[in-house]
Amino acid sequence: MSARLASPLPPSSPRTTTVFTSGNSQAVRLPKEFRFKAQQVLIERRGDEIVLRERRQTVGEALASLRPLTADEADELDRCMKAAKDMRPPEEREWFSAKSNPQDPAEARPAKRTPVGAKARPAKGRK
Repeated sequence: MSARLASPLPPSSPRTTTVFTSGNSQAVRLPKEFRFKAQQVLIERRGDEIVLRERRQTVGEALASLRPLTADEADELDRCMKAAKDMRPPEEREWFSAKSNPQDPAEARPAKRTPVGAKARPAKGRK
């Protein structure tokens, strides 16, 4: 995911900004058009470039940010889960016809089809 900019600039539009010290860290002042919407960014070095990207929210963080279910919603969820649990399991299917032997790879392959109007050629070694 690339950084979302407040106002879009082509990725090849270089800008000059200031570097300064903040505590024991080095910081870079970002011009307004480069501001991030996220509170955290990922930083990565690619050769002589330093790349900043908005940090994506993890599934755990997304779930933690949800409001708790109301009692009615929790009851409905319980009813749905019970209904899903009580459903009949899917039927087992026979994927090969009764005539084919799934242990024999030659029989398990589908038959080759001859295009309409073309003559079928005999198999190699057969006449």
